Parts: sequence; structure tokens; C-alpha cells
Amino acid sequence: MCSHHPSCPPADTPGHATARPRISHHEQGWTLLCNGVVVFDDTGELLPDGRAVLPRPARSRVLAPAA
Repeated sequence: MCSHHPSCPPADTPGHATARPRISHHEQGWTLLCNGVVVFDDTGELLPDGRAVLPRPARSRVLAPAA
């Protein structure tokens, strides 16, 4: 899918989410990347072979005690 240089990382490599966006639908919460990966606003992903990557859990905040 990628036609520019340098090429985007393939969908089956660890850095696949750094590929360039091809189509963005922020109102719907997703972006299609150049390598065929669909990334969602909740950090979930859909790979070109149909596999789903679950969203990463949000980091829990550690609050300082009130003084």
C-alpha cells in the first residue's frame, strides 16, 4: 500500500502504528494508515489480516494526598 519513501513499517512489525495516515474520520473515531492498519481513538487497532489489537489500558493516576 505504501508508495512513498521511506516506506512505512509493515502492519506485522512492532512500529506499524507510526505509518502515515491515508484517511481520517475523527468524527467516527478511526484512521486508516498507509500500511492498511485501522487505528481507533481508544488505541485499539484492526490489522489488515482481520486481527484485532485491544486498546491499551489507561494509566491509573496516583494522586498526592491533600495537604
